[in-house]
Amino acid sequence: MFRILGRRSSINVRKVLWTAAECGVPFAHEEEWGSERSLQTAEFLALNPNGMVPVLVTEQGALWESNAICRFLARHARRADLLPDEPFGAAEVEKWMDWQAAELNPSWAAAFTALVRQQPRAPGQIQQSIENWNRLMTRLEQHLAQSASFVVGDTFTLADIVLGLSLQRWLLTPMARPSTPALLAYRARLLERPAARAWVDPLVP
Repeated sequence: MFRILGRRSSINVRKVLWTAAECGVPFAHEEEWGSERSLQTAEFLALNPNGMVPVLVTEQGALWESNAICRFLARHARRADLLPDEPFGAAEVEKWMDWQAAELNPSWAAAFTALVRQQPRAPGQIQQSIENWNRLMTRLEQHLAQSASFVVGDTFTLADIVLGLSLQRWLLTPMARPSTPALLAYRARLLERPAARAWVDPLVP
């Protein structure tokens, strides 16, 4: 059985939990890491020297970086629907996963930490973050308005897990947002999935 370490309030931990549930792999969730248990202990740093969650502990060793863990789980479960074996198909999924990590995540940092985590930020930083975040989510809205049911065609993939959680965070952050009917319809489709209902808490951004 795999061990998944990390508090549920972490969006990156929820990525891994949702993926594991979709893959049907047995796992034990050790939620206390990052809340009651410090990530700076020698025990945890031996698993991830970066001192961050999530961590997946397997018989072969520990893995960190949420998107890498999600890819591993899909391949371990032989779920080519979540991450295709064919190179171009896999790249189509992974480009959206990388976009989420490299472009979308940095855009919301100032707005989310100020408006949800209540950490001090300069007003100009918050406004710039909101504008950048809305701009990128509008790009995703336009893509979904022109595509099929999911981010990469008609098949649910790992891209939908990472972007579905990003959409959840955007919708629950108290700020002005543009109208996005395609994104709202997309979210409704995602929540039809049992694994999404299990790990996408409607109150946790």
